[in-house]
Amino acid sequence: MTVLILAGTGDARRLAQFCADHAIAACASLAGATRQPKQLAVPTYHGGFGGGDGFRAFLRRHEIRAVLDATHPFARQITQRSYDLTREMGLPYVRFERPAWQPGPGDRWISLRDETLAAPHILPGAVVFLATGRQSLPKFANLAHAQLICRQIDPPQRAFPWPNGDYLIGRPPFSVANEEALFRRLNVDVLVVKNAGGAASRTKLDAARTLGLKVLMIERPPCTANPCLAERSLAEAWLMQWAL
Repeated sequence: MTVLILAGTGDARRLAQFCADHAIAACASLAGATRQPKQLAVPTYHGGFGGGDGFRAFLRRHEIRAVLDATHPFARQITQRSYDLTREMGLPYVRFERPAWQPGPGDRWISLRDETLAAPHILPGAVVFLATGRQSLPKFANLAHAQLICRQIDPPQRAFPWPNGDYLIGRPPFSVANEEALFRRLNVDVLVVKNAGGAASRTKLDAARTLGLKVLMIERPPCTANPCLAERSLAEAWLMQWAL
């Protein structure tokens, strides 16, 4: 019997390492959004489950005894499905979600509920750096008046969907200095980012503050899973219940 870590974040990778270091029988799953993800310290299954029925079958086949959900804060569909199915099957479940970023002195943040609301805050001809991932691109179809740059980890399999934009390939982590140099080179006016939280990916926000850039911050949807932990030490303590 095994603990399943729903992965896809740096926190999930560290929690998998914690399991390996503390003799906790665990495995992990990755949805496959990145073609060559960093290796985890526990056996890892790639490609998702194929919906709710596939997830039920996976849990039974691998004798999963508990589920730790450490997916991205914006992966709400996965989180809700996992929460509902573990409750249905009587399996222990916990959600780990790092705290959201908060603005500080010098930040020029505008909080938005959704990417589609960005257009009124972007002037004609502005250079807009989209750090929200390629899956969010359809929500920026109303930005024909701006120049768009979308950063993603993997090379694109098809051309940018509109003539006013292009992809930029880059694999994190990125230092503050590197982000500053990149934004200067591209003449970026506006940064659009999801409020994913975490220190490693905050460097673009620190660079934007230094350069005085406007930041359109897409706020994360509320977490409806319970319990929802915000400190990794609490997630580690929860995992220790299954140490050998």
